Amino acid sequence: MFTGIVEALGIIKSFQKSGNGAVMTVHAPGLDFSDVKIGDSIACNGVCVTVTSFTRDTFTADLSLETLSCTSFKKAAPGKVINLEKAMSLSGRMGGHIVQGHVDAIGEILSITAKGEVREVWITLDENIARYIVHKGSVTVDGISLTVNEVLPDRFRLTLIPHTGSVTTVSTWVPGMIVNLEADILGRYVERLLFCKDGVSKVSGSYRKSGKSGITEEFLLGNGFI
Repeated sequence: MFTGIVEALGIIKSFQKSGNGAVMTVHAPGLDFSDVKIGDSIACNGVCVTVTSFTRDTFTADLSLETLSCTSFKKAAPGKVINLEKAMSLSGRMGGHIVQGHVDAIGEILSITAKGEVREVWITLDENIARYIVHKGSVTVDGISLTVNEVLPDRFRLTLIPHTGSVTTVSTWVPGMIVNLEADILGRYVERLLFCKDGVSKVSGSYRKSGKSGITEEFLLGNGFI
């Protein structure tokens, strides 16, 4: 589990595809490796990978065919700069929001517009996760916890402050680039509770109840909602 607060930038040192996926080595001199162990999780541009080996400033991880097929790593190559975050500890601060490192969809950067010191960025919105993206809610873009400032049926807008650009890959973004998107997990649990009490039907990779939700006035009264 992660928070979407980027700890360091890394550069892909090698990226070797094979029939079973790919093996990636990342050079990350800015990442603290003092508490890293083999088997630990590190988010790379929002993708949770498992460390298979490491040195004092590099780590290696395997990427499955599933990861390559549904994330921006399908176009990864040596020299690419990526956002890095180690798995959170219970003693740390929740600076962003709950991030699993499980990419829901790929988005395309449509435009980047400078407005004073900030930049407004529009990104395409896949229909499979559109219902989870809400105004002033959280979204993870390439592993960065960001606030949604406007939502349209097929796109959403971010407003990025200078600090974000200085500590993440945002400064490398250009229109046409693809980015990894992860919706806030809380919305998924709410949907599951509302729509899967009785019979279920498959919708967009999850099971959703067909018919009445099971949330009644009596239920809301009994649980202190009204």
